[in-house]
Amino acid sequence: MTFSSFLRIHWAALRALLVLTVLTGLAYPLFVWLVAQIPGLHDKADGSIVTAGGKPVGSRLIGQLFTDSGGNPLPQYFQSRPSAAGNGYDPLSSGASNLGPESMSLLNQVCSRSVAVAKLEGVDGSRPFCTGGGAGAVLAVIGPRDSRGSVIHPTRVISVNEPCQTTAAPFLVSYEGVRVECAKGGEDYSLGELVPIRGSAPADPVVPADAVTASGSGLDPNISVAYADLQVARVARARHVSPDQVREVLAQYRTGRALGFLGEPCVNVLLLNLQLDRRYPVTG
Repeated sequence: MTFSSFLRIHWAALRALLVLTVLTGLAYPLFVWLVAQIPGLHDKADGSIVTAGGKPVGSRLIGQLFTDSGGNPLPQYFQSRPSAAGNGYDPLSSGASNLGPESMSLLNQVCSRSVAVAKLEGVDGSRPFCTGGGAGAVLAVIGPRDSRGSVIHPTRVISVNEPCQTTAAPFLVSYEGVRVECAKGGEDYSLGELVPIRGSAPADPVVPADAVTASGSGLDPNISVAYADLQVARVARARHVSPDQVREVLAQYRTGRALGFLGEPCVNVLLLNLQLDRRYPVTG
């Protein structure tokens, strides 16, 4: 290759670099920014920021916690659903937990959250496959097994999620004629077949599913109408107003299904709580 050919090739490459830099690095971002300034798009492009008293307090699109410095729910506010994003609703850690549908840890989380929500709202927190103490109702069944790995004749049965230090007795007295033992710290029950026990809880628990499970992103700003309705009485007491007054505000922030058939009706927690602060502020 001659020196002149070398210069022509590299000069052409440099010109292409400069042109593409101007087009994709300057012109295109500027065009997108200008489009975002169009009325109706500007708010969304800026993150749908919500203000109170002239100061930004959150986004319509990202949920947040309404708790005190110790992580306890503030009674005057509607509570969001649980979040697995960082320490809760961290936009930099968006995502769900890695717990699968058959995870004992997930079951324990759901059961303990159901008890906590029920205590806060003064309702029944029982749900299928949960003990009354808020643990997963799971037994480790030990004994000879068939070809599929299922225990044929139990010789020993242990309640694996509730240690004897926290309960006076197992949640179940016996299983297939064998007395159920409490789990003891340090003992290995991995040889047992894990058997979840449904129990007598209603199929449709009082505490709804979104009150005890996190969303896939961990940033969901909405809760179900059922979870919102469950919290009305507590919020009304904390704000010293009637439940009907709170329901009147709640009705303004219920949204239906997208396009009339996608998703479920829901309530934006931040917008609802801000409106309650304006209408019925907590004093003292």
